[in-house]
Amino acid sequence: AALRVTDGGLVVVDCVSGVSVQTETVLRQALSERIKPVMTINKLDRAFLELQLPGEEQYQNYQRIIESANVIISTYEDELLGDVSVYPEKGTVAFSAGLHGWAFTLNKFARMYAKKFGTKPEKMAKRLWGDSYFNPKEKKWTKNSQCDGKPLDRAFVQFIIKPIEKVINLGMNDKIEELEKVLSSLGLALTNQEKDKQGKKLMKAVMQKWLPAAEALLEMMVMHLPSPHKAMQYRVGLLYTGPLDDAAAKSMAACDSSGPLIVFVSKMVPTSDRGRFYAFGRVFSGTIKTGQKVRICGPNYVHGGKEDLYVKSIQRTVVMMGKNAEPVDNVPAGNTVAMVGVDQYIAKTGTITDSADTHPLVAMKFSVSAVVRVAVEPMQASDLPKLVEGLKRLSKSDPLVVCTMAEGTGEHIVAG
Repeated sequence: AALRVTDGGLVVVDCVSGVSVQTETVLRQALSERIKPVMTINKLDRAFLELQLPGEEQYQNYQRIIESANVIISTYEDELLGDVSVYPEKGTVAFSAGLHGWAFTLNKFARMYAKKFGTKPEKMAKRLWGDSYFNPKEKKWTKNSQCDGKPLDRAFVQFIIKPIEKVINLGMNDKIEELEKVLSSLGLALTNQEKDKQGKKLMKAVMQKWLPAAEALLEMMVMHLPSPHKAMQYRVGLLYTGPLDDAAAKSMAACDSSGPLIVFVSKMVPTSDRGRFYAFGRVFSGTIKTGQKVRICGPNYVHGGKEDLYVKSIQRTVVMMGKNAEPVDNVPAGNTVAMVGVDQYIAKTGTITDSADTHPLVAMKFSVSAVVRVAVEPMQASDLPKLVEGLKRLSKSDPLVVCTMAEGTGEHIVAG
């Protein structure tokens, strides 16, 4: 459901188990919707603490994962989307430990070392990946992994893996004084509260201070994922069911907030009011306002017909901010929105427009079929209405769940 309302996605791959069947599924779904991916190789804490892999082995492992992901990306390549392969040196691959809250991209270390080597960060980032070695004796960069018959550490290992390993080991062994020396050279300092921590907690605090995950991942997304204005130019043909030269399609391609209204509702989110839902979706064109009269087109609506069509007013428009919903007067094109007062007319997904000339958007297809089918019944027969109400809410809030009643037996079956 999220794929329809976004233009870019973060693909998370486990650094231990590598690219899985699920990775291929999510990449295929994203690319079929023309969504640009960036990638993070996660669970690095396991590589350092649990498996204690040598630097070179870690590099080869990450290289393999990136190559496997790029093979999948090139298999499902879309002409209009262009080449969206991911590369660490270009900043489209991050390395993270989600559990411990730290992450980095090569750009972070490139900026750190650029001053020291008197070079530009872009040039430094390229040197930190691939067959690039630094010869400390001659103080020169080389492609040769040997120096006077002794093996050299690859730049990625020497300048990234080893410093991280050092900080992790100092933290795990409670060597506060040495840690403070290392951190002061990075322009950081531990608070008194952090100094009282020990072992894993100390290491976690230090790593979060040095390589905050939010900073690295957000920077990667902001720098490399497209804006709604740019993405809609190549996505409109995939989403709009009408002719691409009508007013709505042109407005959608330009992400025009003054054009005809098009909102795609991708999900129903339960509210604190019992039995009520926010209709959550994205404004593809125009501006949606509180109190505005709109046409609600369900998945069975056909342009020009009356089936699955309702004309109603939006009671309230809100913006979802984490777990909070902030009421706003209007939401322009390119943003996500949650609407109050239309949940009775939308089962799971639908298109909201303000003009009879606007065609609906393509209904979402899910590439998974039900894995589990369970017959449910209330403990007490008197609770049957409550069960039916609960199943309705479940069916509405999860696009993949299908609730049916078996003919003959009258059993309620939940599939998902």
